[in-house]
Amino acid sequence: MECCCVIFSRPTADQALALAGVFHAAALVDEIANHGDIGPKQLANAMSVLLNQNPDSVSSLYGSPDNIQLGVSAMRTLLTDRSAGSANVLRYAIGIMYLARKLTNDKAKLDEVAKGIANAQRQAEHFSETHDNVIANVAGLYQDSVSTMRMRMRIQVSGNPAYLRQTGIAQRVRCLLFAGIRSAFLWHQVGGKRSHLLLRRDALLMVLPK
Repeated sequence: MECCCVIFSRPTADQALALAGVFHAAALVDEIANHGDIGPKQLANAMSVLLNQNPDSVSSLYGSPDNIQLGVSAMRTLLTDRSAGSANVLRYAIGIMYLARKLTNDKAKLDEVAKGIANAQRQAEHFSETHDNVIANVAGLYQDSVSTMRMRMRIQVSGNPAYLRQTGIAQRVRCLLFAGIRSAFLWHQVGGKRSHLLLRRDALLMVLPK
């Protein structure tokens, strides 16, 4: 009976917000891969989500729902008509959640990531969250930790090869994926379940930000 209660529990606003953070990161990856830019505000918000490891609340981590509106819209589309959404965004979001689960089960890698993010936080205090040195540091951490894990599924980013070949854009893609993983961690921490996506879609829609 306890297991059934967990499976059929109602999603909360915090869970929906964190999941929207995952989809927002996925949508930004798709945008920068195809258009070469996401704008300084979007990058700053994503880096803030990644580097703030002790937020006062889920809502304070993301700030205004407008900051993750791409993710909210992508989730709403998925939950109402999956065929109408972006296949790449959905694929990236699923991949991000998979990577988060893999990291959770690898304590050594998780410790490595925690130390690396703490180092990037200190670096950002001296420069800024979107400074090239911070971006390069976080992207390198992704390569050295997440990219080296043994896994059956890897995220293959599709887009304009002319953009994806650029070092700066490739680094930003890795940072955005990391921000998505951060949101996926948070989603699990506040009780998010895959069953909510499969069985409680209407309930998720009700608690999504407008």
